[in-house]
Amino acid sequence: MDKKEKLELSESDICAKFITPALHAAGWDEMKIRREVTLTPGPIVVRGNLSSRNKKKKKFADYVLYWNPSTHVAVVEAKENNKSVSHGMQQALGYAEILEVPSAFSSNGDAFASHNKTPDEGEDIETEFPLEAFPSPLELWQRYKKFRGISDEEEKLVLEPYYQDAYGKEPRYYQAEAINRSIEAVAHGQKRILLVMATGTGKTYTTFQIIWRLWKAGAAKRILFLVDRNILADQTLVNDFKPFGSVMTKIKNRKIDPSYEIHLGLYQALTGPDEEDKIFKSVSRDFFDLIVIDECHRGSAADDSAWREILDYFSSATQLGLTATPKETKYVSNITYFGDPIYTYTLKQGIEDGFLAPYKVIKYHLDKDLMGWTPPAGMKDDLGIEIEQREYNQKDMDRILVLNQRTRLVAKKVIEFLKASNDPYAKTIIFCEDIDHAERMRKAITNAAGQIAIDNPKYVMRITGDSKEGKDELDNFIDPESKFPVIATTSELLTTGVDAKTCKLIVLDKTVTSMTTFKQIVGRGTRIDEEHDKYFFTLMDFKNATQLFRDPDFDGEPVVIYEPDDTDPPLPPDPEDDGDDGFDDHGDDGDDSSGGGVKKFKVSGVTVKVLSETVEYLGEDGQLVTESYRDYSKKSIRKEFSSLDDFLQKWTDAHKKKAIIEELAEYGVELDKLAEEVGPDYGAFDLICHIAFDQPPLTRQERANNVKKRNYFTKYGEQARAVLEALLQKYEDEGVVSIEDKKILEHAPFTSLGNPLEIAQAFGGPRQYEAAIAELEQALYSKSA
Repeated sequence: MDKKEKLELSESDICAKFITPALHAAGWDEMKIRREVTLTPGPIVVRGNLSSRNKKKKKFADYVLYWNPSTHVAVVEAKENNKSVSHGMQQALGYAEILEVPSAFSSNGDAFASHNKTPDEGEDIETEFPLEAFPSPLELWQRYKKFRGISDEEEKLVLEPYYQDAYGKEPRYYQAEAINRSIEAVAHGQKRILLVMATGTGKTYTTFQIIWRLWKAGAAKRILFLVDRNILADQTLVNDFKPFGSVMTKIKNRKIDPSYEIHLGLYQALTGPDEEDKIFKSVSRDFFDLIVIDECHRGSAADDSAWREILDYFSSATQLGLTATPKETKYVSNITYFGDPIYTYTLKQGIEDGFLAPYKVIKYHLDKDLMGWTPPAGMKDDLGIEIEQREYNQKDMDRILVLNQRTRLVAKKVIEFLKASNDPYAKTIIFCEDIDHAERMRKAITNAAGQIAIDNPKYVMRITGDSKEGKDELDNFIDPESKFPVIATTSELLTTGVDAKTCKLIVLDKTVTSMTTFKQIVGRGTRIDEEHDKYFFTLMDFKNATQLFRDPDFDGEPVVIYEPDDTDPPLPPDPEDDGDDGFDDHGDDGDDSSGGGVKKFKVSGVTVKVLSETVEYLGEDGQLVTESYRDYSKKSIRKEFSSLDDFLQKWTDAHKKKAIIEELAEYGVELDKLAEEVGPDYGAFDLICHIAFDQPPLTRQERANNVKKRNYFTKYGEQARAVLEALLQKYEDEGVVSIEDKKILEHAPFTSLGNPLEIAQAFGGPRQYEAAIAELEQALYSKSA
């Protein structure tokens, strides 16, 4: 093939004719090569009640090279031949950084450019070499081992493959990295390991793959997976851990059965306040080889935690802590116990990648919260108790002062939002101050919901630690296929660990000062469930809790705040600690405070109003912004077209206008959604000009009429004129994309004018028909139009 022909080849052709054959010649068989590997799907953009995915930020590698099915070692980026050999190197390096591999390559079909993160002394980091000199699999595996610090003795464990299910599910890139780093840490002999992964990123699936590989390799024969809630153990048993089958059991009846190898244990079932409750001591200290501690921020990091005695007893075991929010205060430190995280995947990164749902925030500013309320002298509450004479404000609401009209107002706003979003059955969690508040909120929601609550008694339920009826419905609440309950009022029970992936609305009527608690609450909404149309969630904030989004620590890297010394005096109680260390006297899941120990004044008849309402969205920089879908679209369109003239030129030059519309959709700009704001009768051209460049728009009908007035069709014969008139009507009804599609000729009214070949012949042939369409579009969008 000569150079001129090669220059005309597409990127796909370059891969097929040059790059793939070069890889095969170097010993890379099909089992070691994967093409067009999607690393991230691109973030979801939310504005108003609309959402779309910004595919422009999707990341996929042209080639990922594997040493074995569980271990990727290199990436290769391909470019067309009219680009330089190293043109794709920066892109390849970005993918290599995501995958944590040392080898990145770029090629245009003439040669390879290489970047090696582990060069020998005297070697260049970046080089170029002929196609036939591509490194062998063994060479890149040795480079990978050097980069990751894997010795020959550790190689066997590191290469233990993943569990592969019948559906071909594979770990996402960050899950694979968390798994591989954990396996490598065990291979290195590390005994305390910490993984930090945002809620909704699949910690349990990641854990399963870690345990599976260590168990299969014989590196851990008996494993304990510690959780703090029954529902977490039960979910794990029947879902992610199911492949363990008959070797797995849940610890119950206060007995550890040594005939099993994989044990799922509730902290509460293993220990308690009395010595006879400490059943973990019924087996030897070296019984377990591996202990995985789920939600380890919930108490195991504290030196005096009841959970910690389990870890201390099995101190010889490798201990892996999992958390979305490593607890780091001057009172308690996960990092002090486990060491620095071996891998961190944050909420911000998950949303940016498109694996986690973004959010919009609606803040309600209530008059009595912000301006305060002082009772008249001698005023008594509903129970006849004289109200303490002072000013009450937001921090007092529902903790000390209960204004019944305030509760009714919050409930009214929640129901109004659900109805306005045309989704009254959207799963909703309302976080309240305590159990008493949660019960009053349940009642207020029932009254606000009206007929829907009468028809469905389980439309709203209080799910708190003291309510057997509520907890019995928890499985149904988190089941995407179960319609009821729709709304759950709670205090603490749903803050952590509960996988409510279809939750679309989170209501904060709770004072939240703990960053750990706030992250956990936000995490209830971060899962994406495309099957059930869940792409984002909404936070309704009545207590200004979402100010924590603006705290630099909200999604910052975990750092040690306090590392205790043996000589340090005892610290006072942790003000962030609400006394919930994850278990109670009943060995169950009760973790809500009732509020019964605090005297509350309950007052009816005091009017509460909304002073203002603010709607904010997650911006591209991770900050909350006030911006409409229209504003977002304007900004995105101007990224693609620098000016009105630039757009007009590209629109005119485009062979198919559909290509421009699809290009904007890649940014998350969907013109159908813009038409909902501007008007349904405007076409793509006018929507773009109006939204992005402030041009007065014309409707499709107006543009069509302008063409008709200029006698544009007179130069054509009768049959061709009839076709063009029908096309113009199609444009008026459906837009420009419809008239560009040749398949339109296979449908009425065109079938009455002839078959597609006959219609093309009426214009002189297929090429002349295409030219006529282009001329029609030019007439539609000319300045005179």
